Amino acid sequence: MFGFMRLEKKAVLTRERTMRLYDYEKKSSAKPIYQSIKPGEALPTKAIPEVFLDDDDPWKKRIFDPGSDVMIKWNHVFLTTGLIALFIDPLYFYLSSIENGDQISCVKKMDWGLRLAVTICRSIADTFYLLHIFFKFRTAFIAPNSRVFGRGELVMDPKQIAKRYLKTEFFIDLAAALPLPQIVVWLVIPGARHLNPQKNNTTLALIVLIQYIPRLYLIFPMSQQIIKATGVVTKTAWAGAAYNLLLYMIASNVIGAAYYLLTIDRQTTCWNSKCRLENGTSGAPCKMEYLDCDFISAVDPTWASNTSVFANCNASDDSISFNFGIYQNALTTGAVSTNFFRKYFYSLWWGLQNLSTFGQGLTSSTFVWETSFCILIALLGLILLAHLIGNMETYLQSVTIKLEEWRLKRRDTEQWMRHRQLPQELRERVKRFVQYKWFATRGVDEESLLQDLPGDLRRDIQRHLCLDLVRRVPFFSQMDDPLLDAICERLVSSLNTEGTYIVREGDPVTEMLFVIRGKLESSTTNGGRTGFFNSIILRAGDFCGEELLSWAILPTTNLPSSTRTVRALVEVEAFALRAEDLNFVASQFRRLHSKKLQHTFRFYSQHWRTWAACFIQASWRRYKRKMSNSLSLSESFSSKAESLATHESEEETGRSPSNSSHLEQNIGAMMLPFKFSTSTRKGTQRRKGVDISKLRKPDEPDFFAHDYD
Repeated sequence: MFGFMRLEKKAVLTRERTMRLYDYEKKSSAKPIYQSIKPGEALPTKAIPEVFLDDDDPWKKRIFDPGSDVMIKWNHVFLTTGLIALFIDPLYFYLSSIENGDQISCVKKMDWGLRLAVTICRSIADTFYLLHIFFKFRTAFIAPNSRVFGRGELVMDPKQIAKRYLKTEFFIDLAAALPLPQIVVWLVIPGARHLNPQKNNTTLALIVLIQYIPRLYLIFPMSQQIIKATGVVTKTAWAGAAYNLLLYMIASNVIGAAYYLLTIDRQTTCWNSKCRLENGTSGAPCKMEYLDCDFISAVDPTWASNTSVFANCNASDDSISFNFGIYQNALTTGAVSTNFFRKYFYSLWWGLQNLSTFGQGLTSSTFVWETSFCILIALLGLILLAHLIGNMETYLQSVTIKLEEWRLKRRDTEQWMRHRQLPQELRERVKRFVQYKWFATRGVDEESLLQDLPGDLRRDIQRHLCLDLVRRVPFFSQMDDPLLDAICERLVSSLNTEGTYIVREGDPVTEMLFVIRGKLESSTTNGGRTGFFNSIILRAGDFCGEELLSWAILPTTNLPSSTRTVRALVEVEAFALRAEDLNFVASQFRRLHSKKLQHTFRFYSQHWRTWAACFIQASWRRYKRKMSNSLSLSESFSSKAESLATHESEEETGRSPSNSSHLEQNIGAMMLPFKFSTSTRKGTQRRKGVDISKLRKPDEPDFFAHDYD
């Protein structure tokens, strides 16, 4: 069953490839290939042009995008290992050293422990160069003819990638990856024992320097490739400054190692010249092999006890005729005869010192190669120091550029305030605002930064920054996610210093403000009514400018007037929702018209709370006044009734029926004033009740009969 399915799938792929090839040959003049295929035979993949390869072709899965995260990480790794390799290669110059004995001195061609350590480190670095070649064969490139618009089209064909790479950078990468110094140190020099130390050092130096050029060259294209992919080589300014300083240290390392090797060569040159002069005199002959530590056992004792070669080449003796020039200091201090770490750091310091001073402290002899070396130090130091200072200044200035811009802006602000003769109070308020804004944003214009981003990315960033803070506002916690996303997208940051008036009573309301941190004072006088004042404190989670929401639901031409005065008691951080943005949200999301949401809004609105408190207070006062009037009326009526009843009981025996009716008329006449007073008091109470409600009820638009919950 499964085999039949595989055969069917293969047949379908074969038919698709045949049709693609047929269309390709129909458009071109190529010879039909499908005609030579026997019935039932699958179409070979090689017969299909590369542009028609299937999308699931396994080769495409092995090709890397030069802008992918994997290649960016690999480029950083290779750049780091390349810089380390540039430090390792000059260490081969320290393999030779001079051994000073009691009678004779000689040149030791190889330090076996150092040779093994340097070889291991160098071989590890070579592995990364080989991996770099492998990645180059598997890295796509952008077709030059597709760069008319946008990034361009990636070429994923392995054959085209290999063909392009072999024509451009392959041989440079191969030359950098070859283990040439290892071959020279382990095979060439030990096999050529007849060569003197001077020739061995010259051969090794040439091999290392020749291969050092392509390795140094690869650093700069790699840096440019990283810059094209990410924009910068390093993420931070301090790392960029350290990177440029590291390049300067690499040059100092090479110059110091070359100085060490040339010092040994200069000492060997002196010995050879004096040895040749000594051969013409009487006594035991001087042989060049005697200067090699490998042949120290073959030295003639008679020559060793009588020779003056080493005395005439003693750099510490100023009376000798041989001029060591710039190498005399290294020979005098014994830097070429000590252990590795001492001679390495001495040479590194010498290179760094002379590159920094352009070789001004060097006293050269008339030897041509020595003079050329001094000229190279002066030119290289001038170029590298200018490059180092320029780049480090750029990187270090990028750290403080915002601070410098803020300082200049603050200075201009102070000059403007002094020129306009602003009072000291206003100056202090302006200074506090500028200072607080710097601490909050560090000089970054967040609005313009977000405005340059795509809409979807800007929405996600605003959601990340604002959603958790917005949900702290109880009014927003009742909203669903789409409405919250729309609001978060349009919220802007608002910073207010102590004493700042957000809005004044009677002014147009231009934005709703949602407090995140700090305290605000919200007060009202109900339009300046005498004897009326209400004040509350707004904290994190509260909002002001709620008149704008009623305006947004049923927008009119004019903005609503503020019913309260809002002032910052301390530094306040908040989100502001502008009038046009709130109008857009209200028009696009019918959820904002929900009765439940509007009731929630009225519950948390300070204007509605103040009106409700005043309404309840007025109702309670009316009720208490009504109760007090009824109680006083009932007490007066009961006292009159008691007096009449007492009078009636006293005169009951002598009263006639006519007197009884007269008594009822008197009682009715007595009740009329009470009724009149009661009605008068009720009328007065109704008239006073008009002014009891001190605050007008806020405008309540029609939320329709439908509930959008």
